[in-house]
Amino acid sequence: MPLPVSPEVLIVLGTRPEAIKLFPLIQRLQDHPRLRPVVVTTGQHKELVDYVLQEAGCEVAGDLGVGRPGLTLNQLSSSVIAGLDEFVTGRYGPPPERISGRVREDHYPAGCIVHGDTSSAAAAAVAAFHLRIPVLHVEAGLRTGTTLTPFPEELNRQLVARIASFHAAPTRANVQNLVREGVDIGRTFVTGNTGIDALRWAAAREVPYGRPELAWLEDDATSPVVTVTAHRRENWGAGIASIARSVHRLADAHPDVRFVVPVHPNPRVAQTVHDELGAVDAVTLTAPMEYHTFARLLARSTLVITDSGGIQEEAPALGVPVLVARTTTERTEGVEAGTLELVGTDADTIVDAATRVLTDPAAHAAFSRQPNPYGDGHAAERIVDAVEHLVFNSPVPHTSGPGFVRAQVLEWAGFRRTDAIEGPTFVREPTPVDHVPQDLDGVVIAPKSTVDPYDKGTE
Repeated sequence: MPLPVSPEVLIVLGTRPEAIKLFPLIQRLQDHPRLRPVVVTTGQHKELVDYVLQEAGCEVAGDLGVGRPGLTLNQLSSSVIAGLDEFVTGRYGPPPERISGRVREDHYPAGCIVHGDTSSAAAAAVAAFHLRIPVLHVEAGLRTGTTLTPFPEELNRQLVARIASFHAAPTRANVQNLVREGVDIGRTFVTGNTGIDALRWAAAREVPYGRPELAWLEDDATSPVVTVTAHRRENWGAGIASIARSVHRLADAHPDVRFVVPVHPNPRVAQTVHDELGAVDAVTLTAPMEYHTFARLLARSTLVITDSGGIQEEAPALGVPVLVARTTTERTEGVEAGTLELVGTDADTIVDAATRVLTDPAAHAAFSRQPNPYGDGHAAERIVDAVEHLVFNSPVPHTSGPGFVRAQVLEWAGFRRTDAIEGPTFVREPTPVDHVPQDLDGVVIAPKSTVDPYDKGTE
């Protein structure tokens, strides 16, 4: 039997940053009267991802269990493709051979949402395409101009862009990148970045740090704090070592400044950081932080040094200057706006730039007074409005940038347009109605509702 529930939207994620940036969207879909999120985790960063989703009240429908140690990028990609295929066919049955038949009478997923540039996102997009499920790309259009940095993220997001039917772009510049690559502007939508939604939600909670090594932060509200994160694959080895040396030099030169370094669990990163900074009194090394406490740490920081992508958007939302320890960045709007400065991994360059921000109030203010170009905290709301419009033909959502055209999105996804007096409809072949939906363990999924979600709207 088909699932007689609200139209379901797959959301596939595997890493902690994906969980952080997608939980505001999952929360809104869970509260939606006619749409239902089906969250599938890959199992890569299982404990970190589970914690973020549980704290945000997000229900997980399936775990692909691919997060075993030593997995290569190709092994990860193939495991995600095979696992998602098994999950979808078990829950919904085999995909239609061709896109035709009425969407509103079809229990197959309305779409598959992937985020950003991870290898698991690219693999999920490929799997969804093979299963004839339209792909919606959140945080679309970021580009550095070279597929070698960041590696493999830059090529991953370009691959997803070729597959996706709908592109939720954080900024207008991201839309321009997509259009240059041949994506119809009518399939793009400027939403802002969901990471800002998540940051505002988390920072407002003021969760205690809950770690002995960070107890001093609970009472010290005046000492300058520099937060440092480094984990990018292209920085492994010499790059991470150089970033760590720069922090050591800064700690020696500025005894009044405290440094907090959440250390990435990858052994190739952790060993390098501990060897250089483990004995430096002014440096606090700590394990990767829960998102809510990390949001509080960002808000407390005087300066951030990072090679992370998401932090380049989050810290400026709190007025904190960011030095980007990479040679290129896909967040070019931040560089242009003056909220970010590219410093690479050269220790001398990092030390000089950080010293300027720490000692010159005018230099610090030059970063912090700029408006954040990455969003206003309402990105998830805009994306859900867009999904509702695509599925139900509800009122067109508004945006400050270019809008999207429903017909172009659905036609790219493979739905056949049929023009009628009452307006165009879009159809695809229904999947078999005698399929018994099952999860990955073969457990039959019980229907949650028999209410027709289309009773309240038009197609």
